[in-house]
Amino acid sequence: MSLGVLNNISAVYAENALNNTSNSLNTVLQQLSTGSKINSGADDAAGLSLIDGLQANQTALTQSQTNAEEGVGLLQVADGALSQVTSLLNRAVTLATEASNGTLNSTQDAAANQEYQSILSEINNIGSTTTYNQEQVFGSGTVGIYTGDSSTAGASINNLSISSLSTSSLGDTGGTMSYSTGQNVFLNLSNGTGQTTNASLTDSIASTTLTINYETPGGATGSVTTAAATTVGGLIDAINNSGRGLTATFTTAAAAGDAAGGTEMGIMISGPVGTAAPTSSEQQLVITTGGYDTSQGATGASALVADNTGGIATISYTASGHGSLSGTDLSNQADAQAALNDLNTAIADVASQDGYIGAQINTLNAVSSVMSTQQENLDSAQNAVQATDYAAATSNMSKYEILNQTGIAALAQANSTQQEVLKLLQ
Repeated sequence: MSLGVLNNISAVYAENALNNTSNSLNTVLQQLSTGSKINSGADDAAGLSLIDGLQANQTALTQSQTNAEEGVGLLQVADGALSQVTSLLNRAVTLATEASNGTLNSTQDAAANQEYQSILSEINNIGSTTTYNQEQVFGSGTVGIYTGDSSTAGASINNLSISSLSTSSLGDTGGTMSYSTGQNVFLNLSNGTGQTTNASLTDSIASTTLTINYETPGGATGSVTTAAATTVGGLIDAINNSGRGLTATFTTAAAAGDAAGGTEMGIMISGPVGTAAPTSSEQQLVITTGGYDTSQGATGASALVADNTGGIATISYTASGHGSLSGTDLSNQADAQAALNDLNTAIADVASQDGYIGAQINTLNAVSSVMSTQQENLDSAQNAVQATDYAAATSNMSKYEILNQTGIAALAQANSTQQEVLKLLQ
Protein backbone atom coordinates (compact mmCIF):
# COMPACT_ATOMS: atom_id res chain seq x y z
CA MET A 1 0.00 0.00 0.00
CA SER A 2 1.36 3.43 -0.94
CA LEU A 3 1.87 6.10 1.70
CA GLY A 4 0.11 9.44 1.30
CA VAL A 5 -1.26 12.35 3.39
CA LEU A 6 -3.95 13.72 1.09
CA ASN A 7 -6.70 11.57 2.65
CA ASN A 8 -6.43 9.50 5.79
CA ILE A 9 -8.86 6.76 4.78
CA SER A 10 -8.25 4.69 7.90
CA ALA A 11 -9.08 7.66 10.10
CA VAL A 12 -12.27 8.35 8.10
CA TYR A 13 -13.40 4.76 8.58
CA ALA A 14 -12.60 4.88 12.28
CA GLU A 15 -14.41 8.22 12.69
CA ASN A 16 -17.56 6.99 10.95
CA ALA A 17 -17.62 3.84 13.06
CA LEU A 18 -17.08 5.90 16.22
CA ASN A 19 -19.96 8.26 15.31
CA ASN A 20 -22.30 5.33 14.70
CA THR A 21 -21.29 3.75 17.99
CA SER A 22 -21.83 7.04 19.85
CA ASN A 23 -25.30 7.44 18.32
CA SER A 24 -26.25 3.89 19.26
CA LEU A 25 -24.90 4.39 22.79
CA ASN A 26 -26.91 7.62 23.17
CA THR A 27 -30.06 5.82 22.00
CA VAL A 28 -29.54 3.00 24.51
CA LEU A 29 -28.87 5.47 27.33
CA GLN A 30 -32.09 7.32 26.44
CA GLN A 31 -34.03 4.05 26.51
CA LEU A 32 -32.56 3.17 29.89
CA SER A 33 -33.28 6.60 31.37
CA THR A 34 -36.86 6.93 30.04
CA GLY A 35 -37.93 3.31 30.30
CA SER A 36 -39.26 3.54 26.75
CA LYS A 37 -37.61 2.04 23.72
CA ILE A 38 -39.60 4.33 21.39
CA ASN A 39 -38.94 7.97 22.20
CA SER A 40 -39.40 9.52 18.76
CA GLY A 41 -40.64 8.68 15.31
CA ALA A 42 -37.05 7.96 14.29
CA ASP A 43 -36.96 4.99 16.67
CA ASP A 44 -40.06 3.29 15.22
CA ALA A 45 -42.60 5.36 13.28
CA ALA A 46 -45.22 2.61 13.08
CA GLY A 47 -44.75 1.71 16.72
CA LEU A 48 -45.07 5.33 17.82
CA SER A 49 -48.33 5.66 15.88
CA LEU A 50 -49.68 2.53 17.57
CA ILE A 51 -48.63 3.79 21.01
CA ASP A 52 -50.28 7.17 20.47
CA GLY A 53 -53.52 5.44 19.48
CA LEU A 54 -53.41 3.14 22.50
CA GLN A 55 -52.76 6.09 24.81
CA ALA A 56 -55.80 7.90 23.38
CA ASN A 57 -57.88 4.78 24.00
CA GLN A 58 -56.58 4.51 27.56
CA THR A 59 -57.31 8.17 28.28
CA ALA A 60 -60.87 7.80 26.99
CA LEU A 61 -61.42 4.59 28.96
CA THR A 62 -60.18 6.23 32.16
CA GLN A 63 -62.65 9.08 31.73
CA SER A 64 -65.37 6.63 30.70
CA GLN A 65 -65.05 4.92 34.06
CA THR A 66 -65.56 8.31 35.69
CA ASN A 67 -68.55 8.98 33.41
CA ALA A 68 -70.14 5.69 34.46
CA GLU A 69 -69.46 6.42 38.13
CA GLU A 70 -71.07 9.84 37.77
CA GLY A 71 -74.10 8.19 36.16
CA VAL A 72 -74.28 5.78 39.09
CA GLY A 73 -74.13 8.77 41.45
CA LEU A 74 -77.09 10.39 39.68
CA LEU A 75 -79.08 7.16 39.81
CA GLN A 76 -78.28 6.59 43.47
CA VAL A 77 -79.62 10.05 44.33
CA ALA A 78 -82.85 9.18 42.48
CA ASP A 79 -82.97 5.77 44.17
CA GLY A 80 -82.64 7.34 47.61
CA ALA A 81 -85.38 9.83 46.87
CA LEU A 82 -87.73 7.12 45.63
CA SER A 83 -87.06 5.11 48.79
CA GLN A 84 -88.28 8.07 50.81
CA VAL A 85 -91.32 8.41 48.56
CA THR A 86 -92.14 4.74 49.11
CA SER A 87 -91.91 5.25 52.88
CA LEU A 88 -94.25 8.24 52.61
CA LEU A 89 -96.70 6.25 50.48
CA ASN A 90 -96.69 3.41 53.01
CA ARG A 91 -97.58 5.92 55.73
CA ALA A 92 -100.32 7.26 53.44
CA VAL A 93 -101.67 3.70 53.08
CA THR A 94 -101.84 3.43 56.86
CA LEU A 95 -103.75 6.70 57.08
CA ALA A 96 -106.11 5.76 54.21
CA THR A 97 -106.79 2.37 55.77
CA GLU A 98 -107.52 4.06 59.09
CA ALA A 99 -109.83 6.63 57.46
CA SER A 100 -111.64 3.87 55.55
CA ASN A 101 -112.96 2.56 58.84
CA GLY A 102 -116.37 3.93 59.82
CA THR A 103 -115.47 4.36 63.48
CA LEU A 104 -113.71 7.71 62.94
CA ASN A 105 -115.61 10.93 63.50
CA SER A 106 -115.31 13.97 61.23
CA THR A 107 -112.62 15.60 63.38
CA GLN A 108 -110.48 12.47 63.22
CA ASP A 109 -111.04 12.19 59.45
CA ALA A 110 -109.88 15.78 59.08
CA ALA A 111 -106.73 15.08 61.11
CA ALA A 112 -105.91 12.02 58.98
CA ASN A 113 -106.54 13.98 55.81
CA GLN A 114 -104.33 16.82 57.01
CA GLU A 115 -101.39 14.45 57.47
CA TYR A 116 -102.20 12.78 54.12
CA GLN A 117 -102.14 16.11 52.29
CA SER A 118 -98.84 16.93 53.99
CA ILE A 119 -97.43 13.66 52.63
CA LEU A 120 -98.55 14.60 49.11
CA SER A 121 -96.90 18.00 49.49
CA GLU A 122 -93.65 16.38 50.60
CA ILE A 123 -93.70 14.09 47.55
CA ASN A 124 -94.03 17.16 45.33
CA ASN A 125 -91.19 18.77 47.25
CA ILE A 126 -88.91 15.74 46.78
CA GLY A 127 -89.64 15.69 43.07
CA SER A 128 -88.81 19.36 42.58
CA THR A 129 -85.84 19.77 44.94
CA THR A 130 -83.85 16.56 44.46
CA THR A 131 -80.75 17.60 42.52
CA TYR A 132 -77.45 16.20 41.34
CA ASN A 133 -74.64 18.57 40.43
CA GLN A 134 -77.13 21.44 40.82
CA GLU A 135 -79.42 19.93 38.17
CA GLN A 136 -82.91 18.60 38.85
CA VAL A 137 -82.95 14.80 38.91
CA PHE A 138 -86.61 13.99 38.21
CA GLY A 139 -88.12 15.01 34.89
CA SER A 140 -84.98 16.70 33.58
CA GLY A 141 -85.07 14.75 30.33
CA THR A 142 -82.67 12.18 28.97
CA VAL A 143 -79.19 12.07 30.48
CA GLY A 144 -76.75 10.39 28.09
CA ILE A 145 -73.89 8.51 29.80
CA TYR A 146 -71.08 8.16 27.27
CA THR A 147 -68.54 5.36 27.62
CA GLY A 148 -65.99 4.31 25.03
CA ASP A 149 -62.41 4.19 23.84
CA SER A 150 -62.56 7.43 21.79
CA SER A 151 -63.64 5.63 18.61
CA THR A 152 -67.18 5.52 17.24
CA ALA A 153 -67.09 1.73 16.95
CA GLY A 154 -65.97 1.31 20.56
CA ALA A 155 -68.46 3.67 22.20
CA SER A 156 -71.99 3.56 23.54
CA ILE A 157 -74.46 5.95 25.14
CA ASN A 158 -76.85 4.89 27.88
CA ASN A 159 -79.71 7.39 27.75
CA LEU A 160 -80.94 7.47 31.34
CA SER A 161 -84.58 8.50 31.58
CA ILE A 162 -85.79 9.51 35.05
CA SER A 163 -89.44 10.49 34.89
CA SER A 164 -90.82 13.51 36.69
CA LEU A 165 -91.97 13.00 40.26
CA SER A 166 -95.09 14.62 41.67
CA THR A 167 -98.45 13.57 43.03
CA SER A 168 -99.79 13.61 39.47
CA SER A 169 -96.87 11.61 38.06
CA LEU A 170 -95.56 8.87 40.32
CA GLY A 171 -93.10 6.29 38.99
CA ASP A 172 -93.75 4.57 35.71
CA THR A 173 -95.26 1.39 34.38
CA GLY A 174 -94.96 -0.54 31.16
CA GLY A 175 -91.60 1.04 30.30
CA THR A 176 -89.62 -0.48 27.43
CA MET A 177 -85.91 -0.69 26.72
CA SER A 178 -84.55 -0.26 23.20
CA TYR A 179 -81.09 -0.76 21.76
CA SER A 180 -79.60 0.74 18.63
CA THR A 181 -76.59 -1.09 17.21
CA GLY A 182 -74.87 2.13 16.33
CA GLN A 183 -76.27 4.13 13.46
CA ASN A 184 -76.36 7.81 12.71
CA VAL A 185 -78.14 9.91 10.16
CA PHE A 186 -76.02 12.70 8.72
CA LEU A 187 -77.84 15.71 7.27
CA ASN A 188 -75.29 17.09 4.86
CA LEU A 189 -75.42 20.89 4.86
CA SER A 190 -72.63 21.27 2.30
CA ASN A 191 -73.91 19.11 -0.50
CA GLY A 192 -75.65 21.51 -2.84
CA THR A 193 -74.74 23.92 -5.59
CA GLY A 194 -73.02 26.99 -4.27
CA GLN A 195 -72.68 25.59 -0.76
CA THR A 196 -69.37 25.43 1.03
CA THR A 197 -67.70 23.20 3.59
CA ASN A 198 -67.52 25.95 6.21
CA ALA A 199 -71.19 25.88 7.22
CA SER A 200 -71.88 27.24 10.69
CA LEU A 201 -74.55 27.05 13.37
CA THR A 202 -75.76 30.55 12.53
CA ASP A 203 -76.40 29.81 8.84
CA SER A 204 -80.01 30.39 7.85
CA ILE A 205 -82.38 27.61 6.86
CA ALA A 206 -85.18 28.20 4.39
CA SER A 207 -88.42 26.81 5.85
CA THR A 208 -86.78 23.58 7.00
CA THR A 209 -88.73 21.13 9.12
CA LEU A 210 -87.91 17.57 10.05
CA THR A 211 -90.37 14.69 10.38
CA ILE A 212 -89.57 11.59 12.42
CA ASN A 213 -91.75 8.57 11.71
CA TYR A 214 -91.56 5.77 14.27
CA GLU A 215 -93.19 2.54 15.34
CA THR A 216 -94.38 2.11 18.93
CA PRO A 217 -93.67 -1.04 20.97
CA GLY A 218 -97.24 -2.14 20.33
CA GLY A 219 -96.81 -1.89 16.57
CA ALA A 220 -98.69 1.36 16.04
CA THR A 221 -97.01 4.11 14.04
CA GLY A 222 -96.67 7.77 14.83
CA SER A 223 -94.68 10.82 13.84
CA VAL A 224 -93.13 13.94 15.27
CA THR A 225 -92.59 17.05 13.16
CA THR A 226 -90.21 19.64 14.48
CA ALA A 227 -91.10 23.28 14.42
CA ALA A 228 -89.73 25.19 11.44
CA ALA A 229 -86.21 26.38 12.23
CA THR A 230 -84.54 29.50 10.90
CA THR A 231 -80.92 28.50 11.62
CA VAL A 232 -78.83 25.34 11.69
CA GLY A 233 -78.59 25.69 15.47
CA GLY A 234 -82.36 26.03 15.68
CA LEU A 235 -82.88 22.81 13.75
CA ILE A 236 -80.46 21.01 16.07
CA ASP A 237 -82.45 22.24 19.09
CA ALA A 238 -85.68 21.10 17.45
CA ILE A 239 -84.30 17.60 16.91
CA ASN A 240 -83.01 17.36 20.48
CA ASN A 241 -86.41 18.50 21.80
CA SER A 242 -88.45 16.17 19.57
CA GLY A 243 -89.15 13.80 22.46
CA ARG A 244 -87.82 10.74 20.60
CA GLY A 245 -84.53 10.40 22.47
CA LEU A 246 -82.42 11.65 19.56
CA THR A 247 -79.20 13.61 19.91
CA ALA A 248 -78.20 16.11 17.20
CA THR A 249 -74.74 17.64 16.96
CA PHE A 250 -73.00 19.87 14.42
CA THR A 251 -69.97 18.09 12.96
CA THR A 252 -68.22 16.90 9.80
CA ALA A 253 -69.23 13.99 7.61
CA ALA A 254 -66.04 12.15 8.55
CA ALA A 255 -66.67 12.57 12.27
CA ALA A 256 -70.23 11.30 11.78
CA GLY A 257 -68.85 8.03 10.41
CA ASP A 258 -69.70 8.62 6.74
CA ALA A 259 -67.33 6.30 4.84
CA ALA A 260 -67.19 8.71 1.93
CA GLY A 261 -67.29 11.77 4.14
CA GLY A 262 -64.73 14.48 4.56
CA THR A 263 -64.86 18.06 5.74
CA GLU A 264 -68.48 18.62 4.67
CA MET A 265 -70.39 20.09 7.60
CA GLY A 266 -73.79 18.92 8.73
CA ILE A 267 -75.98 17.61 11.53
CA MET A 268 -75.31 14.17 12.97
CA ILE A 269 -78.39 12.58 14.54
CA SER A 270 -77.57 9.75 16.95
CA GLY A 271 -79.89 7.21 18.51
CA PRO A 272 -82.38 4.66 17.17
CA VAL A 273 -82.62 6.35 13.81
CA GLY A 274 -82.34 5.59 10.09
CA THR A 275 -83.40 6.68 6.64
CA ALA A 276 -85.40 3.54 5.84
CA ALA A 277 -88.99 2.85 6.88
CA PRO A 278 -89.11 1.67 10.50
CA THR A 279 -89.68 -2.07 10.98
CA SER A 280 -89.54 -2.17 14.77
CA SER A 281 -89.76 0.07 17.81
CA GLU A 282 -85.95 0.36 17.76
CA GLN A 283 -85.96 2.23 14.47
CA GLN A 284 -87.01 5.70 13.44
CA LEU A 285 -87.22 7.29 10.02
CA VAL A 286 -85.97 10.81 9.45
CA ILE A 287 -87.48 12.77 6.55
CA THR A 288 -86.36 16.30 5.73
CA THR A 289 -88.20 18.94 3.79
CA GLY A 290 -87.28 22.47 2.91
CA GLY A 291 -83.67 23.42 2.33
CA TYR A 292 -80.43 24.89 3.51
CA ASP A 293 -79.60 28.43 2.49
CA THR A 294 -75.94 29.09 3.25
CA SER A 295 -74.79 32.53 4.25
CA GLN A 296 -71.55 31.99 2.36
CA GLY A 297 -73.01 32.97 -0.99
CA ALA A 298 -75.35 30.17 -2.10
CA THR A 299 -77.80 31.22 -4.79
CA GLY A 300 -80.66 29.00 -3.67
CA ALA A 301 -81.89 26.39 -1.22
CA SER A 302 -81.49 22.70 -1.91
CA ALA A 303 -82.87 19.68 -0.13
CA LEU A 304 -80.98 18.34 2.83
CA VAL A 305 -79.27 15.04 2.06
CA ALA A 306 -79.67 12.34 4.71
CA ASP A 307 -77.15 9.48 4.78
CA ASN A 308 -77.00 6.47 7.06
CA THR A 309 -73.60 6.37 8.74
CA GLY A 310 -71.87 4.24 11.33
CA GLY A 311 -72.79 5.55 14.75
CA ILE A 312 -72.55 5.03 18.48
CA ALA A 313 -74.55 2.20 20.03
CA THR A 314 -77.38 3.59 22.15
CA ILE A 315 -79.45 2.19 25.02
CA SER A 316 -82.74 3.97 25.60
CA TYR A 317 -85.78 3.64 27.86
CA THR A 318 -89.32 4.88 27.36
CA ALA A 319 -91.89 5.00 30.15
CA SER A 320 -95.51 4.62 29.06
CA GLY A 321 -97.54 5.32 32.18
CA HIS A 322 -97.47 6.93 35.62
CA GLY A 323 -99.49 6.69 38.82
CA SER A 324 -101.40 9.69 40.14
CA LEU A 325 -102.71 10.77 43.52
CA SER A 326 -103.90 14.12 42.28
CA GLY A 327 -107.26 15.06 43.76
CA THR A 328 -107.30 12.25 46.33
CA ASP A 329 -108.16 12.94 49.97
CA LEU A 330 -109.25 11.23 53.18
CA SER A 331 -112.12 13.60 54.00
CA ASN A 332 -114.56 10.73 54.45
CA GLN A 333 -114.77 6.95 54.38
CA ALA A 334 -115.58 6.69 50.65
CA ASP A 335 -112.79 9.03 49.59
CA ALA A 336 -110.31 7.14 51.76
CA GLN A 337 -111.26 3.81 50.17
CA ALA A 338 -110.84 5.31 46.69
CA ALA A 339 -107.48 6.76 47.68
CA LEU A 340 -106.32 3.29 48.77
CA ASN A 341 -106.68 1.97 45.23
CA ASP A 342 -104.70 4.89 43.83
CA LEU A 343 -102.05 4.46 46.52
CA ASN A 344 -101.53 0.81 45.65
CA THR A 345 -101.12 1.72 41.98
CA ALA A 346 -98.71 4.52 42.85
CA ILE A 347 -96.58 2.23 45.04
CA ALA A 348 -96.33 -0.31 42.21
CA ASP A 349 -95.40 2.40 39.71
CA VAL A 350 -92.71 3.84 42.01
CA ALA A 351 -91.35 0.32 42.52
CA SER A 352 -91.23 -0.12 38.75
CA GLN A 353 -89.26 3.10 38.30
CA ASP A 354 -86.96 2.19 41.17
CA GLY A 355 -86.40 -1.19 39.52
CA TYR A 356 -85.31 0.50 36.29
CA ILE A 357 -82.97 2.77 38.23
CA GLY A 358 -81.48 -0.19 40.10
CA ALA A 359 -80.98 -2.07 36.83
CA GLN A 360 -79.17 0.91 35.32
CA ILE A 361 -76.92 1.19 38.39
CA ASN A 362 -75.91 -2.45 37.84
CA THR A 363 -75.48 -1.83 34.11
CA LEU A 364 -73.19 1.15 34.60
CA ASN A 365 -71.18 -0.70 37.25
CA ALA A 366 -70.75 -3.56 34.78
CA VAL A 367 -69.70 -1.11 32.06
CA SER A 368 -67.17 0.43 34.43
CA SER A 369 -65.77 -3.03 35.15
CA VAL A 370 -65.48 -3.78 31.45
CA MET A 371 -63.72 -0.45 30.88
CA SER A 372 -61.26 -1.28 33.67
CA THR A 373 -60.46 -4.69 32.18
CA GLN A 374 -60.09 -3.22 28.71
CA GLN A 375 -57.75 -0.57 30.04
CA GLU A 376 -55.60 -3.21 31.75
CA ASN A 377 -55.29 -5.11 28.48
CA LEU A 378 -54.37 -1.94 26.60
CA ASP A 379 -51.74 -1.17 29.24
CA SER A 380 -50.28 -4.60 28.66
CA ALA A 381 -50.30 -4.13 24.89
CA GLN A 382 -48.66 -0.72 25.15
CA ASN A 383 -46.04 -2.08 27.53
CA ALA A 384 -45.15 -4.86 25.08
CA VAL A 385 -44.60 -2.35 22.28
CA GLN A 386 -43.03 0.54 24.16
CA ALA A 387 -41.30 -0.64 27.35
CA THR A 388 -37.51 -0.92 27.36
CA ASP A 389 -36.11 -4.45 27.61
CA TYR A 390 -33.53 -3.70 30.28
CA ALA A 391 -31.72 -7.03 29.87
CA ALA A 392 -31.11 -6.36 26.18
CA ALA A 393 -30.51 -2.61 26.67
CA THR A 394 -27.85 -3.08 29.37
CA SER A 395 -26.07 -5.68 27.21
CA ASN A 396 -26.12 -3.25 24.29
CA MET A 397 -24.82 -0.47 26.54
CA SER A 398 -21.82 -2.58 27.53
CA LYS A 399 -21.19 -3.45 23.89
CA TYR A 400 -21.36 0.15 22.68
CA GLU A 401 -19.20 1.41 25.56
CA ILE A 402 -16.46 -1.08 24.57
CA LEU A 403 -16.84 -0.22 20.89
CA ASN A 404 -16.69 3.47 21.77
CA GLN A 405 -13.37 2.99 23.57
CA THR A 406 -11.90 0.77 20.82
CA GLY A 407 -13.12 3.25 18.21
CA ILE A 408 -11.27 6.09 19.92
CA ALA A 409 -8.17 3.93 20.10
CA ALA A 410 -8.49 2.97 16.42
CA LEU A 411 -8.92 6.62 15.39
CA ALA A 412 -5.80 7.57 17.38
CA GLN A 413 -3.86 4.73 15.75
CA ALA A 414 -5.02 5.78 12.27
CA ASN A 415 -3.86 9.34 12.90
CA SER A 416 -0.46 8.19 14.21
CA THR A 417 0.11 6.05 11.12
CA GLN A 418 0.30 9.21 8.99
CA GLN A 419 3.27 10.32 11.06
CA GLU A 420 5.38 7.58 9.42
CA VAL A 421 5.60 9.75 6.29
CA LEU A 422 7.84 12.20 8.15
CA LYS A 423 10.53 9.55 8.58
CA LEU A 424 10.87 9.34 4.80
CA LEU A 425 11.66 13.05 4.64
CA GLN A 426 14.45 13.00 7.23
